[in-house]
Amino acid sequence: MSNLRILYVASEINPFLQTSEVADFVRKLPQAMQERGMEIRILVPRFGLINERKNRLHEVVRLSGINISVGDEEKPLVIKVASIPNAKLQVYFIDNEDYFHRKYVFHDKENKFYEDNDERAIFFCKGVIETVKKLGWAPDVVHCNDWMTSLIPMYLKTTYKNDPLFKDTKSIFTVHNNSFKHKFNTDLIEKVKMMDIEDSMLTNLKSADYSGFIKLGMEFSDLVMMPEDDKSLGELLEKTNKDKKVETIEEDDNFSESYFNLYNELVG
Repeated sequence: MSNLRILYVASEINPFLQTSEVADFVRKLPQAMQERGMEIRILVPRFGLINERKNRLHEVVRLSGINISVGDEEKPLVIKVASIPNAKLQVYFIDNEDYFHRKYVFHDKENKFYEDNDERAIFFCKGVIETVKKLGWAPDVVHCNDWMTSLIPMYLKTTYKNDPLFKDTKSIFTVHNNSFKHKFNTDLIEKVKMMDIEDSMLTNLKSADYSGFIKLGMEFSDLVMMPEDDKSLGELLEKTNKDKKVETIEEDDNFSESYFNLYNELVG
């Protein structure tokens, strides 16, 4: 089943932006899977640090123009695309003037965590799914990376569960070591909600913090990936769902083979 369709979702990717190891991971793995015959799509936010002219980003008009609701507000979704140099990979960028046209990623110049990072994550997660719908491209696996993508597995299993594009889609949530100490406002739950999502499904998010996002991603994904040496994440998973399947894959010589087999096993 080498012709699987894999959607990678993350907050960053080299060479466009790097603030953590996520950028390297999401640069390396999709290319390795494409070389093994899989069909790949990559979606990331268009943070203000990404130079559009230098990286040759251009708007995809046919994909833009949707409004994404975040709480009581609706924000226009703009989709841009660029190619990774020396690789046959395209990256789609989720953009919005209010959320992403800033000179910094998650913290301002005083290193203060942006109060609306929760809204930016909600907008991004909803925007990813709507963009895939516009593409008319049915992914076999959606591989989500880090806290900013953690709402996607839940949306796929609730609001979008009857959508023909996603009815057979499996999700993977990879936890990276990018925690933060900020606590969001109490209206987070209401902002996250969509059709077919009940309050009881959002229990893990009531803490309105990093662990809440991580626990939610773990709860609704079909498979959790995490760093081998992180005991705190292991404890988090224990509290969330003892039956959840967890994998760790080291970035060694068998990195590509391991993920190739993992995807096929998950879908198969």
